[in-house]
Amino acid sequence: MSNLPPPPPPPPPGRGPSGRGPNGPTPNGQGQGTKKTPPGLPKWSIALLVLVVVGALVATKFWPAPASERLKWSEFLTQVDNGTVKQITIDNSSRVVTGVFKDVNGAAGGNFTTTSDTQINDGVIARFDKAGITYDFKAPDNNWWAGLLTLLLPFALIIGFLIWMQRRAAGQMGNVMSVGRSRAKTYSADKPSTTFADIAGYEGVKQEIREVVDFLRMPERFREIGARVPKGMLLVGPPGTGKTLFARAVAGEAGVGFLSVTGSDFMEMFVGVGASRVRDLFQQARKMGRAIIFIDEIDSIGRKRGAGLGGGHDEREQTLNQMLSEMDGFETSEGIVILAATNRPDILDPALLRPGRFDRQIVVPLPEAEERLAILKVHSRDKRIGADVDLDVMAKATPGMSGADLANLVNEAALVAVRRGSKEIERIDFENARDRVVLGALRESMVLSPEERRATAYHESGHAILATVLPHGDPLHKVTILPRGMALGVTWSLPQERHTYSKEYFEDTICKAMGGRVAEMIVFGHLNSGAANDLEQATNIARHMVREWGMSERIGPMAWGSQQHVFLGEDLMSSGREYSDQTARILDEEISTMLHFQQERARELLMKHRVGLDMVAQALLEHETIDGPEVARLVQQGLGERMPTTEPATGLEGVVATVAPIDTLE
Repeated sequence: MSNLPPPPPPPPPGRGPSGRGPNGPTPNGQGQGTKKTPPGLPKWSIALLVLVVVGALVATKFWPAPASERLKWSEFLTQVDNGTVKQITIDNSSRVVTGVFKDVNGAAGGNFTTTSDTQINDGVIARFDKAGITYDFKAPDNNWWAGLLTLLLPFALIIGFLIWMQRRAAGQMGNVMSVGRSRAKTYSADKPSTTFADIAGYEGVKQEIREVVDFLRMPERFREIGARVPKGMLLVGPPGTGKTLFARAVAGEAGVGFLSVTGSDFMEMFVGVGASRVRDLFQQARKMGRAIIFIDEIDSIGRKRGAGLGGGHDEREQTLNQMLSEMDGFETSEGIVILAATNRPDILDPALLRPGRFDRQIVVPLPEAEERLAILKVHSRDKRIGADVDLDVMAKATPGMSGADLANLVNEAALVAVRRGSKEIERIDFENARDRVVLGALRESMVLSPEERRATAYHESGHAILATVLPHGDPLHKVTILPRGMALGVTWSLPQERHTYSKEYFEDTICKAMGGRVAEMIVFGHLNSGAANDLEQATNIARHMVREWGMSERIGPMAWGSQQHVFLGEDLMSSGREYSDQTARILDEEISTMLHFQQERARELLMKHRVGLDMVAQALLEHETIDGPEVARLVQQGLGERMPTTEPATGLEGVVATVAPIDTLE
């Protein structure tokens, strides 16, 4: 008898402006950082810097003089006779005379340049002496090195640029030629970063993985009996349950070579690169002798073949074919074990999952209460925890959370404690962090009108009363009309540790989802869009009950599961639904009948507890947040059975202590 567990229970019913309830907890992965050092200065840049400096020096030496007035020789002699020339410099080799004029005040004036028509003789010098001109002779420059350097500098720059371009092109060609190399990261055995001691719980998973580690360490023990180690182990589980963490622990425990690669690292823009990288990966592993290869997110390359529209030459299919050949082909890979992780085993190719390739599928499920307690202790050991914090109570109050969710919960509690100004994490910080993770952040900026606030209070009161009086649903934890996440108000029930769900549980869940809509109809006589998310949850549950779980007396023990095709090719090749139009009409009628029946059931219960509905709504309008025991007291008081006014010391069935008010510093 195959007993397939249904999907996890729906999120808490809430009243949202767009018909959307609060989001569930979001896993938060952990990564390892690497310290990067700045690269050194390339050699070509140093050569280029030298050329620039030499060019600047040469340009400075041979840079032309500033522009000056050009005079004819006769004009120059006239200026000499008039006494307007102050000083001159004579170049005998070129007969060029440069000088400076006098100004009115006797200071230096403008510059001038002239060229003598004939060789400057003693007569001209006598005219300079008579005019009182200071003159000097410039010797000819015989530095032929500077001239040669000036001549060769442009050619040197051109040659240097060509050499740099050639080396750069060679480097790019080298990168192109190495594109088929594997990008796997190698972890040495003498540097374990994570061990099995760092993983709390999951003893069964540890035991199965330890067998592989022991075989690689001591293969003779297994060979004496004739046992063969599994060639591949596939870690399957929801996101955040620690599949990659187990692989890191194997790297720390194995004592052999460990190669880690992500499925997307095999894909590249060039055809055939993925298959080449797979070959190179296994060649690296064979050189190590005994090694473990870990492929994270293997579903990116291990999807079913033949499902696309591009034929059988898809790059992903070539990569998968090469991996299948390496894992169980003509070439033996003795001593090489492959670990892979995925949260989508349903889309993997069947050839990849057969014995001889991935012999074992190790399920890494969501942690149980005891495992959650151990995980909370691991993540809390380096933090200051207050004396009033009971991690056992918090573990029981966080069903359905993965290891990553619990790590995020502890970190959020620490952040809340810092914002509150506390030096240690107290119980109220954990409560507020859990509300933030599960229900969403508190939106203090949203201001509701009195009509919307009253409608929200009655809407959530309808959910809360039905969650209290229905016998088979999850117990009520708290109800609030404070806007959180995408919802204007939230009724939160604590899911119990269940692995199978009864028909009565789903019927009570549908009835509770109808409570907000029915309460508004009873009190206000009209409907609004706030119940859209509730109707979506109720319809999904009813559809599963009728079509998949055989919980309809009219339909009987038959299942028509919805076909969810991942690939476009399969969707086009399939014939669609597997039942007739008449059967589809019967299914729709049965779903509609079930929803209407639970709506009428919710109406009858709320009419019976009409006084309690008003009392709970009034309490919400006054306090904004009330817990489950207080709702139960008001319901009993509304029926005329007076209950003690004192609050109970513990929460629902001893699971959660009395709920503290929500911290508005979210």
